[in-house]
Amino acid sequence: MSVSFAFIAILVGLVVWGLLVRRLTSRPWETHGAPDDTGHGGAISVPPAKIGLWVLLAVISSLFGLFISAYYMRMGHAHGDWNPLALPRVLWLNTALLGLSSVGMQAARGAVRRGQTDRVRVGLIASGLFAAAFLVGQLWAWSQLNASGYFLGAPAAAFFYLLTAVHGLHLLGGLFVWGKTMVRMMPASVEAIDVRSSVELCTVYWHYLLIVWLVLFAVLLSTSA
Repeated sequence: MSVSFAFIAILVGLVVWGLLVRRLTSRPWETHGAPDDTGHGGAISVPPAKIGLWVLLAVISSLFGLFISAYYMRMGHAHGDWNPLALPRVLWLNTALLGLSSVGMQAARGAVRRGQTDRVRVGLIASGLFAAAFLVGQLWAWSQLNASGYFLGAPAAAFFYLLTAVHGLHLLGGLFVWGKTMVRMMPASVEAIDVRSSVELCTVYWHYLLIVWLVLFAVLLSTSA
């Protein structure tokens, strides 16, 4: 594998991300009503929104699995050009920010179940701000790597940019849907139940992206200088 693989992989990641976010922002995330719908005859049925989300997460997991496999394969090749990265310390702060974003989304989810509309807004706002701060922190980490002389021509750096960029793009997609949910929460007449499905699914997605980042961060830490 060469550095060109990283560019091809990120292009594929962008295409897949675009298709999946398009799917996410149509029906699954915008389904109204309670998430625990029942079918005819009283039989419990799984909402299409929830099925769509889990399929999406399975596909994303496969995508990141391929990237991580490629990372280890490229690192193990005897080209003599793999130089481990000295990871920026800001990544620790970024990890904490993403964790707080997930906590905020969980708080919004709990408030929805208790019917506390104002607290739903507070939880969503906190989650969105922490997520945005995480993305800014990732750009800061890129800037620090670039200032240290780690450019795309270095295989380890190329994979770092690839992994963090694809993860960041998925979080951006989540923030887009978060923004649509916040718009729905703006009218004073809105009740928590009106956004229950969106908040429930957003929370699952947020927790999933936190887990993905923890895995990526562990991989990068275990192979850093």
